[in-house]
Amino acid sequence: MFRLSISLAIFLWTALYSAPPSKAQAPGHSNTYQIVHEYPHDPEAFTQGLVYVDGHLYESTGRNGKSSIRMVDLQTGGVLQHYDLPAEYFGEGLTNWGSSLVQLTWKAKEGFVYDRFSLALKRTFRYEGEGWGLTHDDKQLILSDGTPVLRFLNPQSFSEIRRISVTDKRGRPVSNVNELEYVRGDIYANIWHTDEIVRISPRTGKILGRIDLTGLMSKDRLGDPDAVFNGIAYDSTGDRLFVTGKLWPTLFEIKVVHQVHQSQDGRGRRPHRWCRANSFRNVSSFTNASSNTQSQRAYDAAICRVGWRRW
Repeated sequence: MFRLSISLAIFLWTALYSAPPSKAQAPGHSNTYQIVHEYPHDPEAFTQGLVYVDGHLYESTGRNGKSSIRMVDLQTGGVLQHYDLPAEYFGEGLTNWGSSLVQLTWKAKEGFVYDRFSLALKRTFRYEGEGWGLTHDDKQLILSDGTPVLRFLNPQSFSEIRRISVTDKRGRPVSNVNELEYVRGDIYANIWHTDEIVRISPRTGKILGRIDLTGLMSKDRLGDPDAVFNGIAYDSTGDRLFVTGKLWPTLFEIKVVHQVHQSQDGRGRRPHRWCRANSFRNVSSFTNASSNTQSQRAYDAAICRVGWRRW
């Protein structure tokens, strides 16, 4: 039995060693979350966009006659500064670019650029289609419009540079891509009217992973059917991830928790940090043990090798 297990482990190691590395999770599985901290949030804010930059939280709110852009105190949820949009505009996605903030509107095909420190309006711009979510990488703005398409825009002229289509593991287009945030080289997006964040490749549009936020906010605390999850902000300096929703009374700092995915025989696939901690990358780590222990470790080593290539 021991020799068979060792042979199986070595066979799997050899077969997987040449497999190209992938950032994608195991197909069909979602990661979950751990709440790190809870902060007060304005329960009247119909959150459409969220940004954290240089120690300040900025928020775009929606609904005609209630749309605004605001600077918010993270600790108290208090509004420090705000600019109210004219009633004909429905505020949408928000991102920062240099010393400016850029805000979309839903159907007006018009966006606004503000001074980030005073919230003074600097200019307006036009774009095609609806505006939903907005974020940026080092060179371009990234816009969602509720379809599977993400558009990359020039941050000065707002002209389209390129576009990608968001697709699932089977290559099917994914609609209702909403609020966006650029996190460590990937695009995080919430899918409208779900409690899910998808992690998207900015190069191909493929969904690389999912974060299931089910149960984050109790529905009993929400009285409006439109009070859904919609707000992602990333503190790149502190490596903190913030999420909230429309009309939610709370903003959450969360930590993504990688699930131990179940294999076909019911055993868990070990994440690579677990493998490192238990030294199962190396066959030599299980040579001085009993037969049963060696058999289990041989299996673990093979599974961890899968983990190193797939996680």
